[in-house]
Order: sequence, then C-alpha cells, then structure tokens
Amino acid sequence: MSQSNRAPTMLVDLGGTNVRFGVADPSLAKPLLNESIRRYRVADYDSLVSTAKHYLEETGLEVRRAIVAAAGRIDDGETVKVTNNPWAISAKQTAAALNLDYVHLVNDFAAQSMAVTLLQSEDLVTVGTLPPPLIGAEDEQTFAIVGPGTGLGVGGLLVRQGHCSVLQTEGGHAGFAAHSPEDIEILNYLNQKYGRVSNERLICGQGLVNLYDAICHIAGEKAECILPEDITARAKAGSDAMSVRTVETFAGIFGSIAGDLVLTLGAWGGVYLTGGLIPILLPWLTKGSFRERFEAKGRFRDIMEKVPTQAIMNPEPGLLGAAALAVMESGGSLLKPR
Repeated sequence: MSQSNRAPTMLVDLGGTNVRFGVADPSLAKPLLNESIRRYRVADYDSLVSTAKHYLEETGLEVRRAIVAAAGRIDDGETVKVTNNPWAISAKQTAAALNLDYVHLVNDFAAQSMAVTLLQSEDLVTVGTLPPPLIGAEDEQTFAIVGPGTGLGVGGLLVRQGHCSVLQTEGGHAGFAAHSPEDIEILNYLNQKYGRVSNERLICGQGLVNLYDAICHIAGEKAECILPEDITARAKAGSDAMSVRTVETFAGIFGSIAGDLVLTLGAWGGVYLTGGLIPILLPWLTKGSFRERFEAKGRFRDIMEKVPTQAIMNPEPGLLGAAALAVMESGGSLLKPR
C-alpha cells in the first residue's frame, strides 16, 4: 500500500445546498476527525476547488488525496453534475488544482451506505422492537439504506466473506406504488399535477408539501402556501390537523417504500434510515404506522417482521461514510472481528 493511501484524506459531502468537509486518518479506530469538520453554503462559492482551498487555508490541514461524495450520478468514475447544485466536478481537474495525488468521486449514498460500518450504538435509534444487527456477523449480509432530505436517496451495503461493497442506485426515482385507498387518491392528485409520480415526489422535504397539498385536496380544504418546516412544526405542536395527518401519512408511505426495498435488494439484514428529515420525523416513525406498513408485504410478512429498522442520528453520515471508504482504500478493515 502506498504512503499516499495511509496519509490523511480530505472528505467532502456535497449536496444541493451545503458542502461539508472533514479529514480522515485511516489508521485510527474512529477515522473521522471531528475537529476537522466544517460546513459551507454552496451559493457562497463558485466551485468545489475554491471552497476546498478556503477549507484547507482555514484549518491549516494538509492532505494528499480526497474522497468526494456528491449527490449525483458519477459518470465513468471521473465526473459528476450535482443534482440541485450548479457545480460540475472533474476528479482529475480537481486533483490537479489542489495538488493532490488523486480525487475519488462517489455517489453520496455510496458514502451513506458505507457509514453503516462505522456507526456506534449512540448513533442509532431503533424503529420498532428489533435490535441493530451486527455488521459482519455472517459471511453474507445485505442492508438497505434510504434517506429523505432534499431528495430521496437509496443505497445498499453488501457484506461478502469479510469484505464490504456498496450498491449505488437512483431508487428514489422508482415509481410510487399505492397500497391503500388514501394512497390511490394521493397518487391520482399528484399524477394530474406532475404526470409520473416517483417515490421522491412524496418522501423528501418538498414531498411533505406535496403530501400536504394532496391531503388538503382530499379533505376538501384549501391548502396554504407552506414550507416543509412549517408542516413539521405545526404537527409537533398539534396545532393543525392537516399537518399532523401529513406527517402521519409520510411515515406510513415511507414504511411501505422501505419494505419494498428489502424485497427488491434482498436486504434481509436490515434497513438504515438516514437523511435530514429523520431526526425531525422520528416521533412519527417510532410511534406511527411505519413498521406496520413496512411489514405488510403479504406472504412475506413473517420474514419482514424479523428485519430490523434503525434510524441514523449521527449528524455527519456522509463524511463518516467517506471516512469508511478512506479506511477501505488504505487496506484497513471495517468489520468487527467475530
């Protein structure tokens, strides 16, 4: 293994609104250096390179390589156009501009999926009654990772004979499958508004607004012009019945989608819920219809009842996952010994 692979690695978690930076030391048991973490607004900079230069100048840190987890599809491992973000990134050009040995581009949910290997018990809240699985407890395990934030991300973590790999998907754009009479009414309303209705139309920040509009329409009430944070705040306060119904419906539909992912990926090892909305909506996920609809898979109910669901509460899962990738690229092990 080259000295470069053992050197500190700059980590970048790049979304539509914010970009987070950190540094990993792959030789440490907890490789993400918490004191290195910084967050910047994308709108305040003209490129990833200019933001990275500011970060390195501000912190005084020295790195030899970088792992960039970006919310977008990675083309040939070399370029990415970030969803909901004006930046287009080339791995080679970024490495040259920052004088790095190399830059590794990955999808943001590849990083989110790898984060599972470094999570501690305090990073997780159980949704349901099943305890969190032990990663690496069996020779073959498959996990699903799904997360609502600005959009809906979907990934998979595969454990095979002591090695980890990830599935990079665009599963959030799969078509929404209605499972109840109310679901059908919601689907019909959004279909008239958007045409094709994907899961992301409902399960993300803007999805809360879409659900609120649909639920008001079904109830024969006029929907207000409202933000996602208004809906969750009103629901928490119990001050608006339509907002309460919206977050309850969100939790149920999210449960159906998460359960469908288990069937699609064979993710019998468990499902990890991540994304910016999870801490906010956790009360409705743990006490609402999430698990009931997660398990309601007909002939597969018995096995679905045995699949654990965990909410990730770590505030930096993207950087944590990039740190896990840095460990893996350095030749280190991510799995706990059995």
